[in-house]
Amino acid sequence: MSGYLLLGNNLISGLIPNSLCKMDSLYSLDLSGNMLVGEIPNCWSVTQRPGVINLASNTLSGVIPNSLGNLPTLAWLHLNNNSLHGGFPSSLRNLNQLLILDVGENHLSGIIPSWMGNTFSSMQILRLRQNRLNGTIPLQLCQLSALQILDLSNNNLMGPIPHCIGNLTGMVSKKNISVNQPTRSVEWYEQDVRVVMKGRELEYTRNLNFVVNLDLSNNNLIGTIPEEITSLGALLGLNLSHNRLSGHIPKRIGDMKSLESLDLSHDQLFGAISESITSLTWLSHLNLSYNNLSGPIPKGTQLSTFDDPFIYAGNPLLCGPPLQNMCFDDHLKGGNEDEEKDDKEDKVEKLWFYSVIALGYFIGFWAVTGSLLLQRGWRVAYFQFVDEPTHRINVSLAIHLANFKESLTGILKKLRDTLW
Repeated sequence: MSGYLLLGNNLISGLIPNSLCKMDSLYSLDLSGNMLVGEIPNCWSVTQRPGVINLASNTLSGVIPNSLGNLPTLAWLHLNNNSLHGGFPSSLRNLNQLLILDVGENHLSGIIPSWMGNTFSSMQILRLRQNRLNGTIPLQLCQLSALQILDLSNNNLMGPIPHCIGNLTGMVSKKNISVNQPTRSVEWYEQDVRVVMKGRELEYTRNLNFVVNLDLSNNNLIGTIPEEITSLGALLGLNLSHNRLSGHIPKRIGDMKSLESLDLSHDQLFGAISESITSLTWLSHLNLSYNNLSGPIPKGTQLSTFDDPFIYAGNPLLCGPPLQNMCFDDHLKGGNEDEEKDDKEDKVEKLWFYSVIALGYFIGFWAVTGSLLLQRGWRVAYFQFVDEPTHRINVSLAIHLANFKESLTGILKKLRDTLW
């Protein structure tokens, strides 16, 4: 392993010479970031033992050469950001030691070969973004148990997300990440891969082997988000935006404790936002806009930091902060609080009113009664004052009764004399 040709990030132009195919001692070839044109040489030989080929970020055209399949020792293959077209040659199934296959930002077409799942058992990064790939996501990709970055975004893929996606054990636990690290750790520090996370494209180098990301955005995927995806607890980023996914947000989304970036925007999701989302304490980027979500936005310590209404825009049935739409329960709760406050105030006022009346009656009663008890003269005068009107009334009533009786007797006597 003595041959290194590292000419990356220069201003080299022209074609890649076929003479490179004659360098049997070549281990690492880096011509990335130049102005190379033409096709990739199709003369690679089984006598060569390269571990790294990086031709990224040039203007290379043509197809992926079949002869690359003659390099079984190849571990890192970067062909991204060129103008390659065609499909994946079947000869690539010979590269069973591949750790990184990056062919993003090209014009590749056709389907994703099912044999990738059977061949690349050690692969940790599969980056096919921004091509013209079609068909469905093959179930065989679920066999890539060491995979930590899967980027199939910006293609024409259709169909559902496979339920077996929970089998990607490299994305399940951080313990699995440490197990998957190759012994050739020095070469990992020399690799760089661009990952779209937190709404922007980031370039990872030295810490690349600790990045765990799943990006299926900008395709034509349909169906529901499989609940099995929530078992990928080591994921730092999950992007399923700009598809036609329907159904609910998985109830156990909160199980993905490591998530820092979650983008489910521009789909057709409906129903309430799962309360478990409040468990994502590391979340720093969230986008749920332009779906058909409804109900109150969950409240949580981390979610309260997302005060941008755009996060939830395009969901007219969502309510609660940071949106201006108040939830019905909030209105009802506010009305009940006002009523309870008014009831309390009324009770206090009534209590004071009756207390004052009782106090006045008590004071008046004892003022009069106490005076009569303490002053004998007042007591005599009071009873005389009460007895005299009573006596007058009794005398007057007796006189009137006597007169009435006398008159009635005379009337009855005259009536009897007349009749007889």
